Amino acid sequence: MLRLFSLFGKSAAVNAVDDALRAAGVHPILVPEAVKLTLIRLHRQAGSEGAGAYGPSAELLAFCLLGREGFDECNGAAAAERSETRLEAAVAEGDSFDSRLVLLALHAGLVAPEIADTLDIQQEG
Repeated sequence: MLRLFSLFGKSAAVNAVDDALRAAGVHPILVPEAVKLTLIRLHRQAGSEGAGAYGPSAELLAFCLLGREGFDECNGAAAAERSETRLEAAVAEGDSFDSRLVLLALHAGLVAPEIADTLDIQQEG
């Protein structure tokens, strides 16, 4: 089955997500393909598709993956503050696009320990 994907290559949407992740400071190989495909599906459901639509989502995922300090080093204090505010709002709202992204990161095991502590979640391992 993997050979089938290599025949056709990645879709434009997956490439756009990869580019957005790189721009946010995360190498795309660190994010499972299932997470990328789910991110694309969430965008389609929300009606926000296209290359530029994935940037803010990739930033929030990168913040969850890298933690505040690592994200700050890659993207600057203003972007880190913006992402932290989005994370806090996502937790407070409970059911929003951003909360679905955070939940996706949690289920995929992509949340940095310091972010899990912020969310008051204990991770095993």
